[in-house]
Amino acid sequence: MSNASQLVQKLWNYCNVLRDDGMSYGDYVEQLTFLLFLKMDDERREAAEVFGTPFKSAVPKKYNWQSLLKKDGAELEEHYRSLLDELGKQQGLLGVIFRKAQNRIQNPSKLKTLIALINSETWTGMEIDVKGDLYEGLLEKNAQDVKSGAGQYFTPRPLIRAIVDVMRPRLGERICDPACGTGGFLLAALEVMTKGRRPNRDQIKSLQHESLFGWEIVDSTARLCVMNLYLHGVGMNGGESPIRVEDSLARDPKTRFDVVLTNPPFGKKSSVTIQSEKPNGKKKKDDSPVREDFWATTSNKQLNFLQHVKTLLEENGRAAVVVPDNVLFEGGAGETIRRKLLQQFDVHTLLRLPTGLFYAQGVKANVLFFDRRPVDESTIETPNTNHLWIYDFRTNRNFTLKQNPLSREDLDEFVACFNPDDRFQRIPTWSESNPEGRWRAYSYDELIARDKFSLDIFWLKDDSIADNADLPDPDVLAAQILEDLEVALQQFREIVEDLE
Repeated sequence: MSNASQLVQKLWNYCNVLRDDGMSYGDYVEQLTFLLFLKMDDERREAAEVFGTPFKSAVPKKYNWQSLLKKDGAELEEHYRSLLDELGKQQGLLGVIFRKAQNRIQNPSKLKTLIALINSETWTGMEIDVKGDLYEGLLEKNAQDVKSGAGQYFTPRPLIRAIVDVMRPRLGERICDPACGTGGFLLAALEVMTKGRRPNRDQIKSLQHESLFGWEIVDSTARLCVMNLYLHGVGMNGGESPIRVEDSLARDPKTRFDVVLTNPPFGKKSSVTIQSEKPNGKKKKDDSPVREDFWATTSNKQLNFLQHVKTLLEENGRAAVVVPDNVLFEGGAGETIRRKLLQQFDVHTLLRLPTGLFYAQGVKANVLFFDRRPVDESTIETPNTNHLWIYDFRTNRNFTLKQNPLSREDLDEFVACFNPDDRFQRIPTWSESNPEGRWRAYSYDELIARDKFSLDIFWLKDDSIADNADLPDPDVLAAQILEDLEVALQQFREIVEDLE
């Protein structure tokens, strides 16, 4: 649309006006979500009346978009508050978007101005990529807003695109993210599935309602995800929400998927708390969810997510999971889970990530890729993992969020090495004659010979620890120091909790 860029600029400028009143990017995007949904619902109702097509809005007439346009001042503020409260009690998609919604715009005149801004455009007539780009830009700005704490669920888009490029989800497949945040993986999968194609009517229906699924435990994040999908055409006919607002670790959903793409929360403590009896009769808090489908019982949320993902996969399904370093080497339950995963699944690729990619500073993470193989009773003792290919994208690579941010091109070599066209025809870049190569394979026998089945493997010389090496940039050093302090603090917290 000709005025799309002007509209984007208007919304950005108005966001800054509201920030002067102490409103965060997160609050702004949330209010924008409520109002955009109501406006587009009203547009679809009007179009249905003009063309005589069936459309029944789930929004009660008393609380629709038109009801907002007719009010001003304190009356508008009171009506908007009632509207959010009532719509939050509805079922399906509507309930997810408005659940526990609150009015964060305390000045009625500014609320009226934002309503007028949104009302000035026909949103359903706007190209999907324009709406999506606008909303994605607001979400990214939200993640950069330290005060909102939103960065903890925001995965860098270049990393998401590289992961989805090698996973190659296809039309007709069911895609899931059990910790979906604002929906970055799901939307990237949607883009790959539709790129260069003209889906027929049945395929469009499948994409809208039967292809993308997610879980999100935080209400405010879930509504951003649902709206993000809605703006990209997913769930457009209302009804059931593609996103469930619940703790995905609490139970086995009994639903299986062809592709799982996820970046679970980095926190180690489980969100599931069980009260049990101590021998002395006192109550004890236990953060270890007990599930029959899990190989090991642990309070480590990261290890539990890995077990949860393996459960979600269909036969021949494939997964890409962002995991912190401790998942690769931690003993006890970690060792058990790695052993089982290597034996029962084809754990074929590990991408070691550098620091400076995530808004949670100092995080050392990796991407683990594995496939579920059919169970063959005749070869049940034969491990499904043959070789684990590792790409070391960490050693001697430094990124920062502002001065040197990650780009999709930085991961071109990894994508080429992964060889998604034929994963069984890979060529290592490392050799005795080329010790600087970042891509090499380790056999299953080499892996099981390692202490505790550790997958924390590296071979490149780290220039930063050489005697004459230049020190990393101050922000990199600060991030590393901060990470060490946070790890130590978390360990102390766990000790105190155990003592209590």
